[in-house]
Amino acid sequence: MIRIICLLAPVFVSLFWSMALMGDKKECSTPRLFLSRFMLVTGMLFMAHFLYFAPLPNLYRYADVSLQLLALISLPLYHIYFRLLTVEDEFSIKRHAKYLIVPTVVAMIYGAGVLFTPADEYLAWLFDPPQGQQSSAVQFLTFMRIIIRLTYSIELVLSLAGNYWLILKHSDKAEQFYSHFGDAKLTNAKKLIMAMLVMGIGSGIITVIGRNFIMHADWLVYAGWTLFAVLLFIIGNSGIQQKMINPCVELFNHDQHPVHPFLTSITEQDLFYNKIRNEFIHNKIYLNSELNIMDLVKTIGTNRSYISAVINQQSNQNFCAFVNDFRIEELERAILHNPESNNEEFALRCGFGSVISLKRAVYARSGVSFLNFKRQILRN
Repeated sequence: MIRIICLLAPVFVSLFWSMALMGDKKECSTPRLFLSRFMLVTGMLFMAHFLYFAPLPNLYRYADVSLQLLALISLPLYHIYFRLLTVEDEFSIKRHAKYLIVPTVVAMIYGAGVLFTPADEYLAWLFDPPQGQQSSAVQFLTFMRIIIRLTYSIELVLSLAGNYWLILKHSDKAEQFYSHFGDAKLTNAKKLIMAMLVMGIGSGIITVIGRNFIMHADWLVYAGWTLFAVLLFIIGNSGIQQKMINPCVELFNHDQHPVHPFLTSITEQDLFYNKIRNEFIHNKIYLNSELNIMDLVKTIGTNRSYISAVINQQSNQNFCAFVNDFRIEELERAILHNPESNNEEFALRCGFGSVISLKRAVYARSGVSFLNFKRQILRN
């Protein structure tokens, strides 16, 4: 009974986080939603493991090829997740297929080998590999298993190295998802890398030990699958904490759409732009550190493309810079009225959400550090 519980623990943890991370799709960030899908893949992967080690051979025989595919694409999917945290704003098959082609092709070749192997011989090979002379079909499956393990090992090295490089090179964006208030140490982002590293190494060790040994070693199932469940919980918990701080630091290309001259007149653009400014001047919506363009869509109406285009044409800047201009004006007033406040208080009071976001916004506008910016305000 304990063995069954341990085998199913990673499945339940993965499926729980898959549902929890999904939440309200309109409110969740793209990386968080993608992590939800990743957790679903992980849940199916460990469900296939459960069928093998339960053991339920007559069911597992239909899940084996899927398990190999899911195992091979899990690391590339995790790398794509980190790319969404750092350098890309949405998942695209056209853009990200290159990370999935090799593992998919390897799994398909393995699947073709399974199709050409007699059912009884294939089932025997899965649970009790024959010793001595093997048929050509079984030899091919054995060879493909070696290729699968080699591919997984290469993926582990490349994926984790790539993730770490992304976090170091693009920490300014990753901090928007994973910084605590006033903290730029990227603790949660690095925790995600370490969790996947331990999972990858653990999977490699179990592969080296061999399924036959694990099948008869309850203690290894208790320890290994409990560890997997804990690591998946850490990954999911870090994902649920994704709370975009000052999303207006993001400078995505979709904030650069010009207004089509046939869609609206200059007068209509002026009226709509004044309506937008009214929300900022009188209602001070920029003080919300989690403000994004969709909040303005809900308040004013129309769609994000039109709002973004009007702001771009009327102010010659994107939505993010537009919002931060109001925050910096608020910051100037706060410095004059309360010059003794610390940086955290300034960031919280003016809508930046974190000190690092405040400093970046100030430097982007003025070209000087926050300390020099503060001195200039007080001097003038």
